[in-house]
Amino acid sequence: MLNVYEQVDSNKRKSFLIMVLFVLFVTGIIYLFNTVLDFGTGWLGIALIFSGLSSLGSYYWGDKFILAISGARPADRKRDFTFYTVTENLCLAASLPMPKLYVINDTAPNAFATGRDPQHATVCSTTGLLSKLNRTELEGVIAHELSHVRNYDTRLMAVVTILIGMIALISDWFMRSLWWRDRDRDRGGNLQAILLVVAIIAAILAPIIGQLMQLAISRRREFFADASGVMLTRQPGGLISALKKISGDTEPLEAANRATASLYIINPFKSSRGQQFVGWFSRLFDTHPPISERIKALEGME
Repeated sequence: MLNVYEQVDSNKRKSFLIMVLFVLFVTGIIYLFNTVLDFGTGWLGIALIFSGLSSLGSYYWGDKFILAISGARPADRKRDFTFYTVTENLCLAASLPMPKLYVINDTAPNAFATGRDPQHATVCSTTGLLSKLNRTELEGVIAHELSHVRNYDTRLMAVVTILIGMIALISDWFMRSLWWRDRDRDRGGNLQAILLVVAIIAAILAPIIGQLMQLAISRRREFFADASGVMLTRQPGGLISALKKISGDTEPLEAANRATASLYIINPFKSSRGQQFVGWFSRLFDTHPPISERIKALEGME
């Protein structure tokens, strides 16, 4: 049985391993495409610049966009007193700057954190979460979200998003470039023909595989935030009870969409199909790990 510190260390190692595999995957795809096209490295530089510029806006202003499409309002200290005081106390304990607080007027209980670093962080809660959880449970949720901030999860996911964009861009560019490929190179033998077929298959599958790896990282960071949150509150029971309450609430969060779903503490989309079919293949496309596994991990912390 792992204690809370060992659980955090385990999650760090697993997250690092996934990131290494992700970078190796991107590098391998680029090398394969370049081997087939033999265009040199200039086109890769263009792809990197384009992908970087397109992600720059989301890195600096993505949090404002997320809050806007979620219909969130700034929290008021008097109106949302418990939300404010719980966050203030946890920030003092964690030596974190006080994040901006926002509230979504929705009775479905949920919460998320966003922002590129602790100095530019935002924690957002629904009114349903604030009304349905007691203070200890709310502390568990807010500690989880502050852990995302302290662990730079939002920055990590921004980097992963850039890599995903690179894969999609490069795969599309490769398929289009086949029209201008030198057909004389196909006479180089069976090896060149095999490489071409493999590259085409990779161009089709790479964006899907990249998306699956992104979701795997997202799920792993949820385990990490759970463990880090418990280190902050020293009360696993609070987060366990909160997860049970939030997951047991059958009302879907209307303010959520596919782009923001992975940000929330649990998947905001509730469906009977997802609860009945939990096979390994289906779970590959989940933004969050199963609640039962998260609770089991929390119950194993001393």
